[in-house]
Amino acid sequence: MSSDKQFAVHKSEAEWRTELPADTFRVLREHGTERAGSSPLNYEKRSGKFHCAGCDQPLFESATKFESGTGWPSFFRPLPDAVETRTEGSLFMKRTEVHCSRCGGHLGHVFNDGPAPTGERYCMNGVSLRFEPAAE
Repeated sequence: MSSDKQFAVHKSEAEWRTELPADTFRVLREHGTERAGSSPLNYEKRSGKFHCAGCDQPLFESATKFESGTGWPSFFRPLPDAVETRTEGSLFMKRTEVHCSRCGGHLGHVFNDGPAPTGERYCMNGVSLRFEPAAE
């Protein structure tokens, strides 16, 4: 996201570093990518919501999660107003980055090769998410 945009949750780099585990900081704040297949959230099948690991904003309903075969948690639709996107890359490779709309944390990328009904695949880094099971 643009570095001049102000988000509802704004912290200094030092504050983020103190509050987040190193791998989560690298992905959320430095636009990193976790190793494919490394997230336990790939196997999460319970009903609930996936939240931003940085600011706890709900991002995705479990009903929109699907097995993409990519090694990262994938969803076909975010919650309303939960994420923002921007195009990144060079002339030869453009990707659409996905960020939390509340804190600007980098979550992953969205591609146009997902299932119906949207045809989109929100390919998210598991370390950028926190799962909250639905109340029973």
